[in-house]
Amino acid sequence: MTHSHDESAPSGPAPAASGGRPAAGGADSSDSADSSDSAAPVTSPDPVGAVVSGVSGQVSNEVLEEDGGLHRSLTSRHMQMIAIGGAIGTGLFVASGATVSTAGPGGALVAYAAIGLMVLLLMQSLGEMTAHMPVAGSFQTYATRFVSPSFGFAMGWNYWFNWAITVAAELVAAGIVMRYWLPGVPSWIWAALFLTLLTTLNALSARAFGEGEFWLSAIKVVTVIVFLVAGLAMIAGIIGGKSPGFSNWVVDDAPFHGGMLAIVSVFMVAGFSFQGTELVGVAAGEARNPRRDVPRAIHTVFWRIMIFYIGAITVVGFLIAFNDSRLLHTETEDVAYSPFTLVFERAGIGVAAALMNAVILTAVLSAGNSGLYASTRMLHSMALQGQAPAWFSYVNRHGVPVRALGATALVGAAGFLTAVVGQNTAYVWLVNVSALCGFIVWLGIAACHFRFRRAYVLQGNDPADLPYQAPWFPLGPILAFALCALVVLGQNYEAVFKGQLVAVLSSYIGLPVFGAIWLGHRLVTGSHMVRLEEADVSGAVVGERR
Repeated sequence: MTHSHDESAPSGPAPAASGGRPAAGGADSSDSADSSDSAAPVTSPDPVGAVVSGVSGQVSNEVLEEDGGLHRSLTSRHMQMIAIGGAIGTGLFVASGATVSTAGPGGALVAYAAIGLMVLLLMQSLGEMTAHMPVAGSFQTYATRFVSPSFGFAMGWNYWFNWAITVAAELVAAGIVMRYWLPGVPSWIWAALFLTLLTTLNALSARAFGEGEFWLSAIKVVTVIVFLVAGLAMIAGIIGGKSPGFSNWVVDDAPFHGGMLAIVSVFMVAGFSFQGTELVGVAAGEARNPRRDVPRAIHTVFWRIMIFYIGAITVVGFLIAFNDSRLLHTETEDVAYSPFTLVFERAGIGVAAALMNAVILTAVLSAGNSGLYASTRMLHSMALQGQAPAWFSYVNRHGVPVRALGATALVGAAGFLTAVVGQNTAYVWLVNVSALCGFIVWLGIAACHFRFRRAYVLQGNDPADLPYQAPWFPLGPILAFALCALVVLGQNYEAVFKGQLVAVLSSYIGLPVFGAIWLGHRLVTGSHMVRLEEADVSGAVVGERR
């Protein structure tokens, strides 16, 4: 693996980018990339020679934009559906019932509202940086520029690994879903079929990915809307028999079953449900008009997602008692016990289970589609910045990083094979390592925004000049960081209190792995934290591409 501070980085010709142009990546640079020593901009025929002012070894916005080779073809509707699709999936369709069972309807609402607030603050932070600097590397690039190259290195590989393993997990889930209709077909056949389908879709173009994600997400959105309408009609007693009224809110110790600890435990589930909202930041690198579309997506999509989640939890809380044992089923194969299935059946829809199984399949494919896209773009961006092998910076004439895509698809396939071969142990640990990756990225986004705004003002800039300004700075990123840290630390607090070391290790192993990558890169490169007065806060000038 090469990076911008490695003296052994290849010195030969860089690989061809779009249309045969040389792509950035792989050039030698100083070991002091993160140090406080300033360096003058370098003029070089090699694109990597264009470094940011003040910090050597970091690639400029112009190089990332012009030599990255990506095509800006994602429209506003693509951006909004990418953000929505990233947050609506099996966490809502299957696991939401378990949150009501754990904390009662009131506790579940409080937990989802709190995590929703955290996500809003994080997306506002990401939106401010992304609208100003819409590059495909997104928060990995921001971490490199505003914190340190070592932190950016760890963030990038952490995020790539997270989504690559997510692809494997979705292939496993797809086989389980298809077993509902065709139980005799081996799961590996479905995995191979769906991986080929998703890889082909991503290989066509960014617009093909956007279109695929748009329609997959549209199916999920329509399902939630129909669920909310049907649920409200049943609560009002219009369909489905007599209205239950508020009876399910006062049964036993409802609405707050289990007290505060139960609400905290639901924080974890709610946090996982919202994972993927940051995809809009990655997609901004190929958006036609990111300065307009990113803030719009953050504003409109967040509230739609909150209505979907809060509305769905409210409907479930009214129509199904929290102590109903059917809500305890949280696995993908338990589609017959999905709260959506239970409510649709009560509304008189006889094929509710088959219908929800089809919807869950679209959610699985949507997650796999997004996973391939996000991890491919992250690997491509790191290659451009010298934090991954330069070979992955290649893009074809359609603006697709096909080498990065192929490598990610192979890792996803290998991860799936670990789930079907042997005792499943390797797959379980791969999933355990990736479990906290998304939360680590969220923590990094909050830290990057805090340092970005401070550096921006310190260098004499007016925040009013930003295309989008996060309204609650500095409280926003600080509160988001604190809430996210609470979610991470409380991941398996019961195992910590009981001294169950194996359970603790399996729940928190992602933290030491991330720390080891961060520290290891710093020890090898000798990098340090970027000084605020030298951080590159320049905006990216975006020209619409094909």
